[in-house]
Amino acid sequence: MSQHDCDLLIVGAGILGLAHAWAGVRRGLKVRVFERSCTPLGASIRNFGQALVTGQAPGPMLDLARQSHGLWAQLGAAAGLAMKQQGSLIFARTAAEEAMLEAFCAGRGQALGYRTELLRGAALDRLYDGRFAHHRAALHGLDDRQLFSREALPQIIDYLAGEGVQFHFSTLVRDVEPGSALTTAGRFSARHIVVCSGHDYQTLLADHMARLQPSVCRLQMLRARPAQPLDLQHALLTGLSCVHYGAFSDLPEAEAIRTEIRRDYPVLEVRGIHLLISPTPYGELIIGDSHDYGSDAVPFNEEGVDELLIELAEHTLGGRLQVLERWQGVYGTRGPGPFSVVRAAEGVSAVLMHTGLGMSVGLGLGERTVAALLGEGEWPEGRAT
Repeated sequence: MSQHDCDLLIVGAGILGLAHAWAGVRRGLKVRVFERSCTPLGASIRNFGQALVTGQAPGPMLDLARQSHGLWAQLGAAAGLAMKQQGSLIFARTAAEEAMLEAFCAGRGQALGYRTELLRGAALDRLYDGRFAHHRAALHGLDDRQLFSREALPQIIDYLAGEGVQFHFSTLVRDVEPGSALTTAGRFSARHIVVCSGHDYQTLLADHMARLQPSVCRLQMLRARPAQPLDLQHALLTGLSCVHYGAFSDLPEAEAIRTEIRRDYPVLEVRGIHLLISPTPYGELIIGDSHDYGSDAVPFNEEGVDELLIELAEHTLGGRLQVLERWQGVYGTRGPGPFSVVRAAEGVSAVLMHTGLGMSVGLGLGERTVAALLGEGEWPEGRAT
């Protein structure tokens, strides 16, 4: 070990990079993390902070989300994270959406042990003093958590630094090869290098990245304040999410929702809009999102998309909103699976998400990848190359 600058060198300080750093330092490894920005500015701080188990597709993603659920409890306690643990609510606004939630609870939800409960009638009316009584039903996901990402990630970084992880911010990694990385701060040697570069597919391992045929998804996002104060403790979704999330999207009942969307509001499908709402610690709400795919994230937002998001959110919340802030979310997508683990060379790997679910599964993915690097377990299955 003394002949190396570190045991584990990680490129990227988003949630995947931090997950690998945490897995490494817990095993007593000497860890360095390199980040080209002065602080994380990518997908991990632009998101909703939702760590969902409920929506994950059966198989690797559900397994990783369940593992991450336990890891979030450990990391949250250790780093002092302000984490909302009341779960999520998926609201059914139409008969088709209600039928979807009923079918899930009676079938897949029960068979695979998703911890959920279907709220209707008096149980629905009791939520937030009847604020959501205009909906038909709500699926309560009991294992779902939510953080304010733009504050949580710096807290995690501070905690890991206190545990001995060495961070190099405003430092670009120009090249990686077995045993070393060339950076703008010089060359560093390492036993293991893990590239967690988000949607940057051209700076490092470009040939390996190109084989994945990835693209970029950009999302329009808002932060708003309700006109009527709402001390929201749950992550909120609607039945629209059932055609996007793998726990529901392949069930027969999801097709009725798609038919309803195409008939009544086709622009929602065209723009990839399904409503997500997350509370901040300050009585505000993060609202989104839309999905626009391409080789790059173009910088121009469409006001019509924001208007649709606000309309959906105001209906769901039963009140008006004041928009405080707008931004673009961005993540890598359209890969051959929900994530890829690329074994580029001896001691050099890349771990990439191809969905916007890094907060939900990232801790488990980092744990499994580091275990595999050290010969403690199998490589994670999403797509391994």
